[in-house]
Amino acid sequence: MTEIVLHDVDQMLVDRIKRVADARGWTLPRTLLHLLEQGLHVYEGDGSVRFDSAENDVLEAAMAALEDIPDDSGFALIGKVPRADEPGQ
Repeated sequence: MTEIVLHDVDQMLVDRIKRVADARGWTLPRTLLHLLEQGLHVYEGDGSVRFDSAENDVLEAAMAALEDIPDDSGFALIGKVPRADEPGQ
C-alpha cells in the first residue's frame, strides 16, 4: 500500500481526526483512510452521504418506532409554538 505523509496539518484538524478515531475505536491510519474514502465519495459522486448497514438499520428502527406512535393532538403539539393569529390564543 502507498504511504501518504501530511505535513503542516492544523492541530485543530488533527484533534478532530483523533476524536473520530476514539469515538469509533479505530487506529489513526484506519480513520484517515475511511475519512478520505468518504470524502472522495462526496466529491466524486452526487454529493449524497450514505449510511453503512448498521446506521441504516438503526435509522429504519427509529422510523418504524415513530410510525407506531398514535396520532393524538396533544403529542403532536410537543415542541411547537402556536402562532399569535391561531384561534384559542
